[in-house]
Amino acid sequence: MTETLSPAELNQRIETLETRLAFQEDWLDTLDQTVAQQAQRLDKLERISDLMRQRLREQQQSQQADNETAVSRFEDEIPPHY
Repeated sequence: MTETLSPAELNQRIETLETRLAFQEDWLDTLDQTVAQQAQRLDKLERISDLMRQRLREQQQSQQADNETAVSRFEDEIPPHY
């Protein structure tokens, strides 16, 4: 099953393989850059999510504290017919 290839055919095959390898390396670089960008975006979104969660917790605690310290006054009550 061994073929005897001429030097020109061998050079053509090598050139084809080198071309394919160059395209694969380019795609690999592109994918690597994309993965790095996605990792940066994910980190940023996680930080934003943590901040939002912390602020929500602070607001809930503040609201809870306000509700506990609020003294209802008779003048603040809404009459039942409203």
